[in-house]
Amino acid sequence: MNNLIIFAHPNPNSFCKGIVDRVIKTSEENSANVKVRDLYKLGFDSILKPSDFEDLQKGKVSEDIREEQENIKWADVITFVYPVWWAAFPAILKGYIDRVFSYGFAYKHEDGQANGLLKGKKVILICTTGSPSEAYAESGMHNSMKQVADAGIFKFCGIEDVRHTFFGAVPYVSDEMRENYLMAASSVVKECLASNKSTV
Repeated sequence: MNNLIIFAHPNPNSFCKGIVDRVIKTSEENSANVKVRDLYKLGFDSILKPSDFEDLQKGKVSEDIREEQENIKWADVITFVYPVWWAAFPAILKGYIDRVFSYGFAYKHEDGQANGLLKGKKVILICTTGSPSEAYAESGMHNSMKQVADAGIFKFCGIEDVRHTFFGAVPYVSDEMRENYLMAASSVVKECLASNKSTV
């Protein structure tokens, strides 16, 4: 079992990094192979450029995109860990999706229908917010973010099993609550890996 972790937070001492560490530990304890792509540490170029479209039309892929697509191919489970900024992905992560989940790799159109090409994979999204989860849930924002990310991106690409977890008010909660969050992250990963084992 292969778990690819996509990490998008600029602070290496953030709580998100603590989540990444726990996801690594849980994955390894459940006999999964792990790779981490720390987008800020890598200096990933998140800008979709005209040359990307030109390469796509010529059937070519730039080396930085090719490397990430090979990682996606390798993965059985893709775990995204990131903070919610302005009710969405950080720009670097949105740019990663724009460039890496490209036409012909993640999806294509056949007979006027969109066909997802990443079938059989699973996605976990673990994201932190500064505001309490109750505020996001009551306003409908959690559902909106799930619709955009889960349905609009990953299910569109053929990934049916998408698990989305929000941890709210991270800067303000107690250390005990943060440990509860880490335990919850561990549980999601463990359950996902276990269900994957039963299908392969």
